[in-house]
Parts: sequence; C-alpha cells; structure tokens
Amino acid sequence: MNGPWAEAIAGPLAAAIDALAPGRRLVALAGPPGAGKSTLAEQAAAMLPGATVLPMDGYHLDNRILSARGLLDRKGSPGSFDAAGFLSLLGRLRQGGEVIHPLFDRERDIAIAGAGRIGPEHPLVLVEGNYLLLDRPVWRDMRPLFDLTVMVTADRAVLAERLRRRWQGLGRDEAAIARHLANDLANLDLVLHGSAAADLTLESGGSAD
Repeated sequence: MNGPWAEAIAGPLAAAIDALAPGRRLVALAGPPGAGKSTLAEQAAAMLPGATVLPMDGYHLDNRILSARGLLDRKGSPGSFDAAGFLSLLGRLRQGGEVIHPLFDRERDIAIAGAGRIGPEHPLVLVEGNYLLLDRPVWRDMRPLFDLTVMVTADRAVLAERLRRRWQGLGRDEAAIARHLANDLANLDLVLHGSAAADLTLESGGSAD
C-alpha cells in the first residue's frame, strides 16, 4: 500500500500514544485484510522512538496442521492461528524485558521460529493483526493487555478491490484469485462485524498493503 495516507493518520495515532502512561506499552492495530495495518505499523514505528512492530501472522499454524484439521483453505481465519500462544506472548511482553517470537515468511508460506526479537529498548510495541479485537474466546482475553486499541478500516468494496489486486500482483490465475478472495472476504466480514469497539478508528486510503 502507498505511504501518504499512512503518514497522514500516523499523526493522530502518535498523539494517542503520547497520552499513555510511560513504561512498556502495547498498542493493538486491528483491522480487516487489506486495511493497511502493516504499512501503518511500519511507518508509525519509524517515527516513534523506541517502537517496534509485532505482527500476529507469526502465529499461523503450520500448513500440515491446517491440512489435518481441514483448515488449509481457511488459512487466515481465527482457527488457523495459535491464539493461546499469542495471548501468552502478550502476557510476557507486559512484564518487560526481552521476548523472542516467530515471524511469518509470506514467500515460503511458513512461520519461522525465533526470527523476531523485542527487547527492553522497545518500550512501545505496535501489535498488528486481523483479530486483536475479535469478540470470541481467547481472542477477547487479549484486549485487557493492550494500552490502546486501534481499528484500521476502509469501505468494504475498497478492501475487496485491494485484495483482488494483491493476489493479481502475486501472479495467481483467476480461479485461484476467486478462491483466495472468498476466504479473504469471509475473514474481512468477521473482523468488521465481530470485533469489539476500539479506542480509536482510522480510515485508510490508497491501494492494497
């Protein structure tokens, strides 16, 4: 996704973060697929001292587990993540100090263990992911661990078009794009209609992230 919109809304986000108490702060950047969470998180981290980004995607279950559970075609849905493991990680982050975490490799479509690090030099952690505000068991237990919750969103039709362009950019044929979009749109609707209210809502613009 292009950067100018993210630069524009990073200001209000920075102001809300500045109002938080000092110490290790966890900020949730939730939103549907294609909303631009990762772009906003990266640009905000670049302008905020001591900030780092924690993507929820590192907690994707391995494709072999998803296949055994009949969830491979629903990868990216809530059930395709280790939500309990991610909740535990957030609890450790609240205690301060160093935390090692996995990162997701999109090209290889796998999570890499021990690929990310958050240290004591990172008092601000921008956590980004689709389901951080999902009002379902385990997911809803994450909300009290955040100092600030943000929903990054856009019109549904805009999001759908961004997602289509994303898959086209990855070289998928029309049949594959249709399959991916069906899954993406189901996840998108779940986030839009199944999430708890955020402290701050930011509207994104531009093309798909």
